[in-house]
Amino acid sequence: MISKRTSLLAKISLVVATVIWGSTFVLMKDTVDVLAPSWLLFFRFTIGWVVLSGIFFKRLRVLDKKYIASGAVIGLCLFLAYFTQTLGIAGTTPGKNAMLTAGYCVMVPFIMWAVHRKKPDGWNLIAAVICLVGIGMVALCYEGEALTIVPGDALTLLGAFFYAAHIVAVWTLARDKDMIVVTILQFFYCSVFCLISSLISGTELNLTNLPAENIVMLVYLGLFGTTIALLLQNVGQKYVHPSAASILLSLESVFGVAFSLIFFADEKKDPIIFVGFFLVMVAVIISETKLDFLKKNKNAPASENE
Repeated sequence: MISKRTSLLAKISLVVATVIWGSTFVLMKDTVDVLAPSWLLFFRFTIGWVVLSGIFFKRLRVLDKKYIASGAVIGLCLFLAYFTQTLGIAGTTPGKNAMLTAGYCVMVPFIMWAVHRKKPDGWNLIAAVICLVGIGMVALCYEGEALTIVPGDALTLLGAFFYAAHIVAVWTLARDKDMIVVTILQFFYCSVFCLISSLISGTELNLTNLPAENIVMLVYLGLFGTTIALLLQNVGQKYVHPSAASILLSLESVFGVAFSLIFFADEKKDPIIFVGFFLVMVAVIISETKLDFLKKNKNAPASENE
């Protein structure tokens, strides 16, 4: 049985991870223009598994076939999620990419149903839909986009499916394992898949022309946006149900826009964006409380003054 304190700390770790990811949207504004996405991901995940292996090398003694197999499945899901999302954003707009990717919060309960034969919680489904609407308002109004369908949208939705599959895979395959070791393996497999993808596609790597500020950003992405954030996600998911975790993790899109509004003063601040923020917060509250506090108030005895 998971204690309330452990559950709370796990949820806090998921939210902290989304704050870190939200900050990376600002920092990545120009980097993808000078470094191909596949190589960018390769360096991110390589920094991750090298750093964690160096710090926690003694934990790697537990490695066996089950760890290696679980790490491969989880790593493949994460690679496919990042890869298809990156391909999708090339054929659509960033706002729609963020909104459609957040669709994983709706997909997770159904994938859990397919894998574990347990029907989704109605409250989580309601929260997921409200969350998706809120993120859609934030993303589309932030960029002044119209909700039209373009080819990149299909790839983005495929990426959302793989993000959902990754969340379910962590819950299914890694809850009884050392999450630090699982994270190291996940990063290692992701870096290998990214390298293979780069070599097959023939994408050139030229680090000599990479500006110093982009190198600093790459290190930040590797250490914070990958190593720390994904470790927090994996550890947090060990103690939080996937449906609830997906709602909390969807805050990444909201924090991404929030950081952009804070650091870029000339960005427009459409009031509808803040309505979207409010809806996402409502979704989190519904997911976490299932509105039990309203039931308690409703069932509470009337006061003597009434």
